[in-house]
Amino acid sequence: MKLNYKRTFFVGLAFMSIAAFWQMYDNIIPLMLKNTFGLDETVTGVVMALDNVLALFLLPLLGSLSDKVDTPIGKRTPFIIGGTAIAVLSLMFIPAADKGKNLFLFIALLGVVLIAMGTYRSPAVALMPDLTPKPLRSKANAVINLMGAVGAVYTLIMVKLLVKGDTPNYQPLFLSVAGLMVLAVVVLVVTINEKKLSAEIIALEEDVIEADKVDDTYKKDDKQVDKNDKMPKEVRRSLYFILASIFLWFTAYNAVTTAFSRYVVEVWKLEAGGFADALLVATVAAILSYLPIGQIASKIGRKKTIIGGIILMTASYFAGSLIIVYSPLINVVFAFTGIGWAAISVNSLPMVLEICKLSDTGKYTGIYYTTSMSAQILTPIISGVLLEKISYATLFPYAVIFSFASLCTMLMVKHGDSKPIKKANAIENFDIVD
Repeated sequence: MKLNYKRTFFVGLAFMSIAAFWQMYDNIIPLMLKNTFGLDETVTGVVMALDNVLALFLLPLLGSLSDKVDTPIGKRTPFIIGGTAIAVLSLMFIPAADKGKNLFLFIALLGVVLIAMGTYRSPAVALMPDLTPKPLRSKANAVINLMGAVGAVYTLIMVKLLVKGDTPNYQPLFLSVAGLMVLAVVVLVVTINEKKLSAEIIALEEDVIEADKVDDTYKKDDKQVDKNDKMPKEVRRSLYFILASIFLWFTAYNAVTTAFSRYVVEVWKLEAGGFADALLVATVAAILSYLPIGQIASKIGRKKTIIGGIILMTASYFAGSLIIVYSPLINVVFAFTGIGWAAISVNSLPMVLEICKLSDTGKYTGIYYTTSMSAQILTPIISGVLLEKISYATLFPYAVIFSFASLCTMLMVKHGDSKPIKKANAIENFDIVD
């Protein structure tokens, strides 16, 4: 049984379009809210948290709904087509609302875009496991994540090329991202017959007898599970510490990524698109570091790799706080930030899943995303208050504090670690979760 890389590439186009959109949303919308509409940092933080609030409700709801529908073109494809169409149409008018300084229209369009993106985000992610046999999902997920990285890099390049001056015209940037979204989904629909392929995968899996894989933690602790099938107390304690760590490092990281586009303007006096270089460096560094991180984790375990990533990111935030006047050194700092974030993101969700039983994988994946999204809801608001009431100089120290706190909680984790099996194929080192 071999992975069809060509098919997986086409399936990954949906995720690529999603990643391209969010890269633009996280960096450009805050600039519009502040520079065009004059909203203070606290209100901007609240607006930037809305997508995560909507995600808490929309992602599980629409994911579940797409499980139940049955159309001639499949379960997920209708949501992907409809969500993309509505998002792109609304997206086209946001620069006009910005240029006309129409706050009501701007917020209304933003709401429609966020709902539309939430409509097809879960179905798009679910398309890969639908069309991939279980034993091959690690390889497939690696391809999907690489496609997402390509989408993010594309947007950052477009920002660098198209966003110029103190009062930039954002229409070309929005057109370039919208064009990529449309092209990606058109190619996906033309090349992927979801209904047919899904039936083939179901038939194939019925012929495959797959051994139930239980991680070392539960093998060790199964005898301690009581008649109500509850997680052992010491394992649950480790779970809580892992979730606390996830919340804390997302609190630090999301604060920086959300506010950085404004930080470079306010502190370093760069033009609106001046943030793109550093974020581009961070993204490329993360992509290039997946392979060595996979090799390191296979030798020393995921927990130690995560701790190394946290230390690297904490040091990077601290170094960022020392750069008062713009210097090209910030690109070096962000390169280490990208490497540290890759070390964390590659290994954290698997750690959560390894301390639960195989039958609870979906449940604990939901817990993971609820935790990370909760942090991303709160941190733009909290950090926004500090930026407004005190100074922009609080951004990196804020990240240092929460990142260091995540190190403290991660050190308390005693379960869920493992030394992953050496990958048979280099592409698998990009994998984040099955």
